[in-house]
Amino acid sequence: MTILQEIHAWSKGLPAWQQDAIARIYESRDLNAEVVGNLYALAKSEAGIEDPEDRLPKALDDAQVAAPSDPARLVQLLAIKELANVNALASGGSLPIAEAGLTVVYGENGAGKSGYSRILKHACRARDQREAILPDAKMDPAKAGKPSAKFDVVIDGAKSELTWTVGSTPPEPLSEIAIFDTHCARAYIDNHGDFAYRPYGLDILEVLVGLCGKLRVLATQEKAANTPTNAAYAAIATQQTPVGRALLAIPGATKAADIEALATLSDAEFSRLELLTKTLSETDPKQKAQALRQRAARLKELKGRIDLALPLIDSAKIAALQELIERSKVAKAAADLAAADFKAKEGQLPGTGGEEWKALFESARAFARISLPDQQMGELPDGAFCPLCQNVLGSDGSARMSRFEAFIQQDSEARAKNARAEAEAAYRALQAANLNLLIGAALAEELKEIDAALADQCTALQSCLTTRQRQSMEASAGKLAWEQIQPIAEIPCGKLEAHASSLIEQATALEATADEKSKAAMEQEKLELEARKRLAEVKAAVLDAIAKHDLCAKLQACINAMDTRAISRKSTELSRTMASQELADALNAELRCLKVHELYIGMKPESPGGKTQFKLTLQLPGGGAPSAVLSEGEQRAIAIASFLAEIKLGKGKGGIVFDDPVSSLDHRRRWEVAERLAQESKVRQVIIFTHDIYFLAILEQKAEAVGASLAKNYIRRTVNGFGVHSQSLPFDVEGTKARVGQLRQMQVDAQRAKKDGDDDRHRMLTTAAYGRLRLAWERCVEEVLFNGVVQRFGEGVSTQKLKAVVVTDDDYKQIEAGMSKSSKFEHDAASPVGRLPIPDPEELLADIENLEAFRVAVDKRNRQGIPARA
Repeated sequence: MTILQEIHAWSKGLPAWQQDAIARIYESRDLNAEVVGNLYALAKSEAGIEDPEDRLPKALDDAQVAAPSDPARLVQLLAIKELANVNALASGGSLPIAEAGLTVVYGENGAGKSGYSRILKHACRARDQREAILPDAKMDPAKAGKPSAKFDVVIDGAKSELTWTVGSTPPEPLSEIAIFDTHCARAYIDNHGDFAYRPYGLDILEVLVGLCGKLRVLATQEKAANTPTNAAYAAIATQQTPVGRALLAIPGATKAADIEALATLSDAEFSRLELLTKTLSETDPKQKAQALRQRAARLKELKGRIDLALPLIDSAKIAALQELIERSKVAKAAADLAAADFKAKEGQLPGTGGEEWKALFESARAFARISLPDQQMGELPDGAFCPLCQNVLGSDGSARMSRFEAFIQQDSEARAKNARAEAEAAYRALQAANLNLLIGAALAEELKEIDAALADQCTALQSCLTTRQRQSMEASAGKLAWEQIQPIAEIPCGKLEAHASSLIEQATALEATADEKSKAAMEQEKLELEARKRLAEVKAAVLDAIAKHDLCAKLQACINAMDTRAISRKSTELSRTMASQELADALNAELRCLKVHELYIGMKPESPGGKTQFKLTLQLPGGGAPSAVLSEGEQRAIAIASFLAEIKLGKGKGGIVFDDPVSSLDHRRRWEVAERLAQESKVRQVIIFTHDIYFLAILEQKAEAVGASLAKNYIRRTVNGFGVHSQSLPFDVEGTKARVGQLRQMQVDAQRAKKDGDDDRHRMLTTAAYGRLRLAWERCVEEVLFNGVVQRFGEGVSTQKLKAVVVTDDDYKQIEAGMSKSSKFEHDAASPVGRLPIPDPEELLADIENLEAFRVAVDKRNRQGIPARA
């Protein structure tokens, strides 16, 4: 396993906030203040300190770390294609890659190389992925999709297509590809005043140690700022009361809920404290107790009178009276209706059926019960004597008497009579009700002394009862609407009972003071209630102290969790197992390959502050500190050597990718790097992104020198976006043969413009073609005629090639003719002459073919060899 894989596996047993920290450090070694603040909040949250923002930790995902290399598996890239939403790279773009050897992707600054590099870093699970892949900034974020790409690969000889999308698990086979760039270089060399080689990954533990130190400082400062104080409650804590014992237990067993309970006194407890205070201060408790009991008795008597009076005049009683009177009225109306019908009978004296007649008839009925005991009033036979006139009744008389009796006995009349009797009884009862509460001047004054509001309530109730009685009589007589009767005032019975009970309680307490044991208990109770009352006054300070004690305890737990000894031990362990002598030897071998002879890696493991490392020692006669000697270019060379050494020891066969590997290197060091990478391309696939034409030329020469295959790609910016692949390199990078090919394409474009009648475009394209034709003649002289003896960007003069170099008069004439004709179209013609006529496309093609024929002939001559002239 690599160091990163070891750290990732080890981190799964760490606290969640440290796992989050490692994930953040993996993404970026530079932790800004915001990140440190987030990690501090996570550390506190894990210790039980609530986070207002409710941040959650996130561990390093397995997919972010490359799997161990498989020595038996060969993974090679063939192309990156079907790009979508990747920075500003052209959608659907494709970049071919040679299956073996060296592939150089050239592009000027801003052409899109970094976009491809970022894709490879994320898809191949590179060790450094801190550069995010974003959609095109010019697109509406709502319309931009997730960045994605596809990879054509060869896995153990079998072609396959792998899909990558940002945020998803990268294809596992791509983790065989290793990535190097400027960020990786900085990760290898870290200037702390003393340069040291540190295998990649151990710096994660170093940053974690530094982070723990920062967080420990924050926690220590916060703990100091929240130091609790007991100044507000120190005096109460000395008392032998539950409050005192609870305060002495801070911090510890006493919780905020305990303080809340002790500091919360009910109304009864406040009253009890007041009672105890008064009782214990009384000089003659027995006499006072007797007076209190007498007063309580008077209050209870008043309550009893109220309890007796209220049912006599309450709402139910008045409602019942109202109902009886209404019922009597209804019954009387029904009886009156029946009487009217009876009076309407013919042959009857006026007034028959009236009240006077009814009285007369009732008297006759009474007399009949005496004079005719065996007969019923309504069933007198013919010939019987009439109880009224005492004459013999004829048939008409008997019938009339029966009709009179039926009228008197009918139901409506009986109901009216009964209803009237019930209403009169209820009315008389209410009228005679005794509603006097007997609140005399003495009792009224006593009530005021006890409770002024209670005295007012009792007086108001007496007035209300009297008023309701009077208004009920008026309503019965129809002089007042029933709903206008005054409602019952507030009833003070509850207060009277409470005051009476309180007075009895006070009396009992006063009587108890006669017993010393009881008095002592009361004094202790008073002390405890007073302590609780004082606690309520300082409750906020006590709760604050408890909260600070709790916070400080949790912060101390944070501080303890930020101990770095376990991290240092892991760093030392990894150093001993991973940073072996074999690695040191491989690194020294790479340094020699890169001609960094004055440096070597010595096995001197140290663990200052958790950063186990190997010291980088200078082999200089005069000694000197590395920090005073190493240049930026030398640091980059060391980084490349470190990368290649670790790749070699990894035993994998996957390819390697370099993004601008020679940045900051001088021209001499570039040659060494180019040769080393060309040599490596014979062992594994090597892909290089560069904007340096000089380095491209050097790579080309070194690949040829070591016999390595070289594929050159060109990416550029077009109207379709960045990173667009071209089959050919820029004109100034190409050799003579390739330049001829580009000139032929320019001739085709000029011919098309001519055919379309676009004279301005035809002139522009033809002029440009002759300008480039002149450059092609110059490159032909250097590359072909002089057989590459002297090359631009070359290491030196290839003297061995001189033996094939021959320059004839005919060569001179052809070159001079081609150059002269090509040059005249680049100069500003004199105004009298005017613009030169532009050659036809056929003439341009002939001039291009003249150059190609010259190149072919001279190249053939160089390969066949011509004897040198005497």
